[in-house]
Amino acid sequence: MNRASTVRRFTTAVFLFALTGSAALADTTVRVLRAEVPADEKAYYDTIVKEFETTHPGVNVVFEYLANEAYKQKLTTLLQSNQKPDIIFSWAGGVLRDQAAAGVLEDISASFTGNWASSLSPASVQAFTVNGKVYGVPLGASDVVFWTNKELAQKAGINPEALKTWSDFLDAVKKAKAAGVTPIVVGGKDKWPLHFYYGYLMLREAGKAGLAAAIAGKDDGFAAGPFIKAGKDFKQLLALEPFQPGFMDTTYEQATGQFGDGKALFHLMGDWDYGTSKQNSVTGKGVPDDKLTTVRFPAVPGGDGLPSDTFGGITGWSVIKGAPPEAVEFLKSLSSLENQKKGGAAGIFIPVANGAETAITNPFMRKMSEALGASTYHQLFLDQELGADVGATINDVAADLAQGATTPEEAAKTVQDAWSTH
Repeated sequence: MNRASTVRRFTTAVFLFALTGSAALADTTVRVLRAEVPADEKAYYDTIVKEFETTHPGVNVVFEYLANEAYKQKLTTLLQSNQKPDIIFSWAGGVLRDQAAAGVLEDISASFTGNWASSLSPASVQAFTVNGKVYGVPLGASDVVFWTNKELAQKAGINPEALKTWSDFLDAVKKAKAAGVTPIVVGGKDKWPLHFYYGYLMLREAGKAGLAAAIAGKDDGFAAGPFIKAGKDFKQLLALEPFQPGFMDTTYEQATGQFGDGKALFHLMGDWDYGTSKQNSVTGKGVPDDKLTTVRFPAVPGGDGLPSDTFGGITGWSVIKGAPPEAVEFLKSLSSLENQKKGGAAGIFIPVANGAETAITNPFMRKMSEALGASTYHQLFLDQELGADVGATINDVAADLAQGATTPEEAAKTVQDAWSTH
C-alpha cells in the first residue's frame, strides 16, 4: 500500500470517526424535571443551558416542568419508570434521605470536591448529604414569611411592622375583618400551604431542641405538649375564619394569583411567591412593590422557639442513578458563583454560594437573606423533613385542623403514630 492510499484511508477514518463521534455526542440529552416556576426563572435556566451547551458541544439540556402538587405526587412513580429524568428538583430533608435509601439517586461525592464543594455554604451542602455521601447540589435557601399588602393594611388600620407576637397577628386578623378586608388567602386544596402555619407554630412552641427530640423519638415525640399547643394556636387563628371563602377548593396557584390581585392582606408563603404572585395575577404584575412588604412569622410567648428561628428549606438538585456524567457537569455550571450571583441579582432565589448574597438587589430577597443569615435555627419544611409518607400525614392533619375535622390532641397523636411506624 502506497503512502497516498494510507493517507486517504486515514483521512476517511478520521472523517467517519468525527461523524459517528458527533452523532454519539448529539445523542447526549440531560433531562431536568422541575416543579413549576415563574417565567423569569425559566428564562434564567434557559440562559444557563445555552451557555452550557455552547461549551459542551453535542450535549442537550432540556428542562421540563410540572405543577407543584403534580410534581410531588408523580415523582416517585416517574423515578421507577423508563421515563425518569436525569436531574430532579429537591427540597432535601427526609424525602431526599428516602430516595437515597431506595437507591434511585446517584452518589456524586467523588465529583463534588475541591473548589466546587467549598464554594457553597456548608449548611446547604449538608442538606444534601446522607451518611457522609453527597446526593445533590443546593440551589438556594427558602424563607417563609407573611407577604403583606400595605394598602389593605392601611385600610384596616394595621401597622405591619408592629406585628411581633401571635396575639398581635390575631388582632390584625380581627381588624382586617372589621374593615371588610379578607385577612388571609391560602391554597387549602393543596394542603401543604396550611402546613406552613402548623409547622411554623410547632417551631415556635417546641423550638430546635423539642423538634430534635420528637424526631429522635424521645418522650411523647410529636404528641408532646408543645405540639398539642401548636395545634391550639392554629385553632385560635381558625376560629376567626381568616381565610377567603372556599379556601379548601383553592389551589396554591390560584391563591397566589388572588394575593397578586390584591384580594387579601396576607399570604404566608416562601420567597418564591414574589414572582409567582405577580405572574399568576390577572394583570401579570401583581401587587406593586411599593405596596408590598413582608412580616416575619410572629413570636409565641412561652414557647421554646426563638423569634429568630426560621422556617423554610434548602432547595436544590439531585442526579438520578444511571444519568450521564454530563448531568453532574451541568449542575457544576448551574451552581457556579457567577450563576448564583445572577439568580440572586434577578431575585429568583436566595443564593447559597459564598459571596453571592452581595449580588441580591431585590429588597424583599435581601431582607430574607439577612434574616436567614441571622437565623438561630432554620427548620426545613416538615412535610419534606419527615419524608414523603409522614410529610403527607402532617399536610393532611393541617388540612383537617383547618376544617375542624380533628382536635389538636388528635392531630398530634396522628403525626406521632405515623412517625413512630415510618
